[in-house]
Amino acid sequence: AGFSIGMTYMQTFRRIIMPQAFRVSVPPLSNTFISLFKDTSLASVVTITELFRVAQQIANASYDFLPVYIEAGLIYWVFCFFLFIGQAKLEKRLDRYVAK
Repeated sequence: AGFSIGMTYMQTFRRIIMPQAFRVSVPPLSNTFISLFKDTSLASVVTITELFRVAQQIANASYDFLPVYIEAGLIYWVFCFFLFIGQAKLEKRLDRYVAK
């Protein structure tokens, strides 16, 4: 369709193909990223001590396990919630862009 109206290959790719491909690929990629964040601590990759490891050390020192683990779980939940909000906004923007 792009070639028939006189677009070059790059114009066709940028204006027609890429928005449709992003619209289809962003939700699964975002879900995979959030799952990766939940399954492994991304902070440990950046040499920051993992959140649950620190919570375990604090709980072992104070013998107060439940509040420390609940707080660590809430911190992970907040991070995942903001990632979810970012994913939803990106999907909505891509839907609006492709629908035009």
